[in-house]
Amino acid sequence: MAPLKIAVIGLGQFGRAIATALTKCGAEVLAIDSREEVIDSFSEQVAYAVALDATDKKALLSVNITDMDAVVVAIGQDMEQLLLTTVLLLEMKVKRVIARATGKRVRLILQKIGVHEVLSPEVEVGQIVAERLTNPNLISYLQLPDNYRIAEIRTPRQLIGRTLGNINLRERYRLSLVTVKSIKNEESHIEGVVDYEFKIESCHTLVLFGLNKDLERFVAINE
Repeated sequence: MAPLKIAVIGLGQFGRAIATALTKCGAEVLAIDSREEVIDSFSEQVAYAVALDATDKKALLSVNITDMDAVVVAIGQDMEQLLLTTVLLLEMKVKRVIARATGKRVRLILQKIGVHEVLSPEVEVGQIVAERLTNPNLISYLQLPDNYRIAEIRTPRQLIGRTLGNINLRERYRLSLVTVKSIKNEESHIEGVVDYEFKIESCHTLVLFGLNKDLERFVAINE
């Protein structure tokens, strides 16, 4: 299977982090920034790195931007450049355009012009930190559409020593088990696909899928 081709436009701290993470995940990343010194310092971290003006259609066509599976517009400071670049990508029929919003007004504008996905990293990270601080049994989560999420949760004390079949997550809590993680000697290990005979121990955390309200109810039984 061919690797995903993803372009990241704007190599500030956020853009570099996205490009690096995508590369580690096996994507073929094209990093774009208008500053040549930034490209020179980052070129070895990704498959391709090019200095160009992302508001210039000819410049984007020269790097085959329309062949990308997705383009992430990570421009954070210059709203005019962010919007011009995003509109241009949409006009060029790029398959998937993902843009960063630095505030509510920018998010609203991006949604109005038809961006496929809007990222608000500061808001999302703030929400995650707040929930983790107020819910110490919630280790991490991935928010999904329609009020669903995947969450890693510390095993409630009441469930330790019981099998998954006995716990019956689906019937009692309306949750689906994705997998179980073991944490021993500060190292984590994924147990993979586990069956109903699997016994939950104190070293385990549960990775669950379900509605936000059902996950919150499950977390609360350990308080």
